[in-house]
Amino acid sequence: MKLRHIEIFHSVYVNGSVSAAARALNVSQPSVSKTLRHAESLLGFELFQRTNGRLVPTEDAHALFSEVSEIQDRVYALREAGRNLKRGAGAVLRVSALPSLALDVLPASVSQFLRTHENVKFDLQTVHHDDLLRKLYERETDVAIAYEVPPAAPLGHRPLGKGELVILYREQDMPEAPPRLELERLGGKRFISLAASGPIGHLFTQELQRLDLELDEVVSARTFYIAAALVRQGVGMTVVDSFTAQASLAPGLSARPLEPPIGFDVNAMFLLNRPPTALATDFLKTLGRVIGAP
Repeated sequence: MKLRHIEIFHSVYVNGSVSAAARALNVSQPSVSKTLRHAESLLGFELFQRTNGRLVPTEDAHALFSEVSEIQDRVYALREAGRNLKRGAGAVLRVSALPSLALDVLPASVSQFLRTHENVKFDLQTVHHDDLLRKLYERETDVAIAYEVPPAAPLGHRPLGKGELVILYREQDMPEAPPRLELERLGGKRFISLAASGPIGHLFTQELQRLDLELDEVVSARTFYIAAALVRQGVGMTVVDSFTAQASLAPGLSARPLEPPIGFDVNAMFLLNRPPTALATDFLKTLGRVIGAP
């Protein structure tokens, strides 16, 4: 007997009729009857006899039911375990993200996810590109959210969305800024540099070299958060990723994307032999929606 035969037999035995079994399993009566007949054919004996319009279990059916009941209980337990995994009951999602994504995007995603997965627990960390591989290899995190996938690394990745470079500035310093700004507009203005800050810094440096443009760098900041704080204090302007800019906006501050645009990808990265679970995959979908939101 296959599991489907066992399920049908168990339901008919417990519910007392084909119609009641069909309702309990949410299938058609002909489907139940056909499967039951097939089970009897495989076994070589009748399981039920029709008496006064009712199905009465045979002695063989009574003997079989005790064995089948135990199997069915295990099947129910397996299904419940699967549902718990899907719901995240008792699960812990270990997620690391770049500081720029951890400022706003990651908290917003966690908040949304917990509305429908209240039993999930999160272990959240920030990670820099240089530490990304180590955290994954040493099992400090299960998924790392970053921009550039390290070349030649044995990692799997899933694209989550895109971002772009933007100029973050005080409105009083450029009161009539257009919707997009050319980098040349920064010439002669006090500039907070992030040239050494990973792939985003490299993208920006390459664009400066292409334009043969030299800016008036008054401060070199190692993190986007510090650069944004310096802008708020009136030290100068900076170029950061769109996620940092969005999280850093405050009264008197504005951000404008570059012209021409300089974009980059946002990826979820994981070890090839430890791909995301179904629950983690659901969370990554939520994260992708937040990243893609205007």
